[in-house]
Amino acid sequence: MGNDNVEITMGNDNQVNDNQVYVKADTRNHKGFFVQQGAYKLKNIEESGWALICLDSVCYYVDPDNLQSSQSGESAES
Repeated sequence: MGNDNVEITMGNDNQVNDNQVYVKADTRNHKGFFVQQGAYKLKNIEESGWALICLDSVCYYVDPDNLQSSQSGESAES
């Protein structure tokens, strides 16, 4: 695997500048449910360590390690 970690630009109060990110295969949210692969807007990194990602009006908390900055790391089995 290459280095697909997301470079996060933080503003005040852990706010992120709406970077587009992609979730890796088998990513689960903070409740343990799978999150669909695709492009999301990275909204915030909480003090608890969870990343808030949104697609339209639906948002999820996920582990930031499961985010990547490009689709190149996604599985072809999508």
